Amino acid sequence: MPAQPFDDFRSLLAALPPADDAAGARVRALFAKADKPKESLGRIEDIAAWIAAWSGRAPPAINRPLMAIFAGNHGAVRHGISPRPVAATANEVELCAAGGAAINQVCIANDLGLKVFDLALDIPTGDITEEDALDERGCAATMAFGMEAVAGGADLLCLGDLGVGNSTIAAALCAALFGGEGADWVGPGAGADAMMIARKAEVVDQALAFHGPGLSDPLEALRRVGGREFAAICGAILAARMEKIPVLLDGFVATAAAAALHAANPGTLDHCLLASLSPEPGHAKVAEQLGLRPLLDFGIGHGEGVGAALAAGIVKAAALTSSGMAVAIRR
Repeated sequence: MPAQPFDDFRSLLAALPPADDAAGARVRALFAKADKPKESLGRIEDIAAWIAAWSGRAPPAINRPLMAIFAGNHGAVRHGISPRPVAATANEVELCAAGGAAINQVCIANDLGLKVFDLALDIPTGDITEEDALDERGCAATMAFGMEAVAGGADLLCLGDLGVGNSTIAAALCAALFGGEGADWVGPGAGADAMMIARKAEVVDQALAFHGPGLSDPLEALRRVGGREFAAICGAILAARMEKIPVLLDGFVATAAAAALHAANPGTLDHCLLASLSPEPGHAKVAEQLGLRPLLDFGIGHGEGVGAALAAGIVKAAALTSSGMAVAIRR
């Protein structure tokens, strides 16, 4: 049988590198030796051990953290599922490039590198109510492009998104992966009123009915009812795993994308933490399904990866706490 575009990704998902449990144990041992009450730093100790286990460095260090934002547009927006025009996606990308977006300021505050990826914004994906969002070759190519996010080196990868209407796409993907109807997964997104939320639910239901049994395979679900930013985020998560880079997920879209990988192999997200829980009701549901507990719950629904960039400060602090205590103990 000729090779298929998803074959390489299926092979990666079947043979993911494991955590360095010994490195994580060394960090926990360092905290145990420190002059402080046992486990008094709570989740900070867990985060430090997690960084060590997935980077292979004990004590851990975060020297080149990166915020990667993937931007895509969607054909389903023509159904009136967002109060914002499609052009707003490109406008937000331009604002990030000019340094005027919220994410720029948070990255400066926490000393994060920032990359914003324009994923063919002038060519929206297919309308998921009547066609595939992407063909298999296009989805695989976008996943491969997402893997390039870690090119040049990083030791912490924060993932975010931009895309008008993509909370509806996230809802459709979650419904495909976990079951339920559109109304179970949609929410206000960028400010939808009750009538628009009902349209969002209808779009999800139409997509589920149209694609039917084709959604039973997670990668097929990703390409049929997902989008370019979803596929690129999946690629970035896989590349980070192969390169021993811990990952912070942010928002409903990134978490929904990650869910497709989890459905293919439940261990795929072990090197990922959920940075922030958005107000979108579907986000809490998918986080629960994945067993992810957010580091922050500030009610941030802004997008752009702002929650991940904020949480990166906590992760950096956890690494520094571990390494600083290790130095003190050696003295």
